[in-house]
Amino acid sequence: MTDPLRTLGCCYYPEHWPRSLWAEDARRMAETGLTWVRIGEFAWERLEPSPGDLRFDWLDEAIWTLGEAGLKVVLGTPTATPPRWMLDKHPDMLAVDAEGRPRKFGSRRHYCFSHEGYAAESDRIVTLLAERYGRNDHVAAWQTDNEYGCHDTTISYSDAARVAFRRWLRARYVDIDALNAAWGNVFWSMAYRDFDEIDLPNLTVTEPNPAHALAFRRFSSDQVVRFNRRQVGIIRARSEAPITHNYMGRITDFDHFAVGEDLDFASWDSYPLGFLEDRAGADADTQRDFARQGEPDFQAFHHDLYRAVGRGRMWVMEQQPGPVNWAPHNPAPLPGMVRLWSWEAFAHGADCVSYFRWRQAPFAQEQLHAGLLRPDSQPAPGLEEAAQVAREIAQAPEVSATKAEVAVLFDYDADAAWAVQPHGAGLSYFGLVLDFYKALRGLGLSIDILPATARDFTGYRLIVAPGLMHMAEGLKSALAEAGAEVLLGPRSGARDGEFSIPVPLPPAFPGLDVTVSHVESLRPDCPAALEQGGAFAGYREALEGAARVVERDAQGAPAMMREGRVSYLGGWPDGQAARRILAALCARAGLDTVALPHGIRRRDTARERFWFNHTAQAVTVEGIELPPLSVTRLERGADG
Repeated sequence: MTDPLRTLGCCYYPEHWPRSLWAEDARRMAETGLTWVRIGEFAWERLEPSPGDLRFDWLDEAIWTLGEAGLKVVLGTPTATPPRWMLDKHPDMLAVDAEGRPRKFGSRRHYCFSHEGYAAESDRIVTLLAERYGRNDHVAAWQTDNEYGCHDTTISYSDAARVAFRRWLRARYVDIDALNAAWGNVFWSMAYRDFDEIDLPNLTVTEPNPAHALAFRRFSSDQVVRFNRRQVGIIRARSEAPITHNYMGRITDFDHFAVGEDLDFASWDSYPLGFLEDRAGADADTQRDFARQGEPDFQAFHHDLYRAVGRGRMWVMEQQPGPVNWAPHNPAPLPGMVRLWSWEAFAHGADCVSYFRWRQAPFAQEQLHAGLLRPDSQPAPGLEEAAQVAREIAQAPEVSATKAEVAVLFDYDADAAWAVQPHGAGLSYFGLVLDFYKALRGLGLSIDILPATARDFTGYRLIVAPGLMHMAEGLKSALAEAGAEVLLGPRSGARDGEFSIPVPLPPAFPGLDVTVSHVESLRPDCPAALEQGGAFAGYREALEGAARVVERDAQGAPAMMREGRVSYLGGWPDGQAARRILAALCARAGLDTVALPHGIRRRDTARERFWFNHTAQAVTVEGIELPPLSVTRLERGADG
């Protein structure tokens, strides 16, 4: 791809509208200031209404019409919505849930990643598209499938998955005795005599062996990687245009970094109000305070995460422009929020913000999902805000890559381990990392998110790595030698690669004389108070060792210990404790912090400082007056 730019786009469904509207739509898109248009990702039935009956004429015309208006097309592969005839051809292709119930036709994402027949059908339609449009001047990027994992569709308990899982296990362990030893199958007489005896870890009388469950989640993740890699390979052989996939918010049941290794950039679908209640982990007060703005850190976290997944290149492929239809409650955003969300994405490194969708559909499941236009083609409130962002982009300085001084490690395998063994109701790895991220952002810091495969930490002053259940020895060594302040725990290094408690006991970190002697999960109404303020909530560990105690609980027991630049935190801190502990570590690292008011956030790029006011009141911070629901962009070096 070329150097990063700030551009806008939208998602468009020409198959939903008369051809007589297409040219007018394209003209209005260009006049709004849009550059990109994503099409095609749900159109398989329109392209092939019956097996072998290929009808590309309408797509040819749509691409030509958009291109003639000066727009660039992102062409999606339509494999998230196999048509009804596909199920007749492959009746066993459906994904199966943990209760053994097959998913039905009538919505989307109803395929199982392990079904070879469906994978071959996907290869076929992607090949046809790539051969036809791979050298088309107007097709400037590709999107594979749509929202892998959305609607709990990564993990399937189908017969196809069972066969593929056994094959995956045989390749991984080779010998059944090796598997039995790795999983500890001597427990409860669970030993197997052959790989073909191993079933999927669902519908067991009580919980399955956690090593078995983790292996199945790793297998399921690998199936997504494999499915995506096949599409990418087909497209790359026929097109030089860059390839992406549009990930979702808080979907963690496959390794996005592994999928991203095959892509040119990452993109994701940002729905701040849609995510507020059921994904952002916000308490009742936050949900009320930001009901029409979205939780101030949730979108930022994903921007930083997907910038890492895309190795520095990230888009928002779907940006909420108004009310959605699928959340528990669906309010309209306050005026100014579509602009704020767009600039927030750019501040975190997005090359493009693409609004979902151009025109609200008057039919089917998403008829209550707002677009930039109403169903009658009149402007919806988000259209003028998108046009305003387009005008502002033209006045902004050139974009240059920037690197933060704070890094947070995020690991999808750790999330799988926590999901298998959370140890307490409501505890999750994602929630733990997000809480640390929120505390860092509340101190006014810009953050890079890195994968657990990272080994080069040059330039970082503070590295935060909580909850990494399994830590490779190479990662431990790299962190020990990073020269930065490093914060580990809780549960860092708590399991080996096969989900057993290692000996020496965790964290077994080089140069850090700390041992976790036992752990406990805490009732929500029984937090463990800390001497210096705040508390551990949900989870804590008993710490032993010769390292210096820098935090104690209210009973005087060690809560945080340190040797040199490495600190181990033996619990899940509440917001007060997290901010205090991280502020002290920032001071040790020589990082300037500021305690930001409620709903105020900032983000630095190489040439700009952005201030975001998510509240409905004007706020003054460091001498800068921030209007309600606003973005304030300053050149670096200017006041503030």
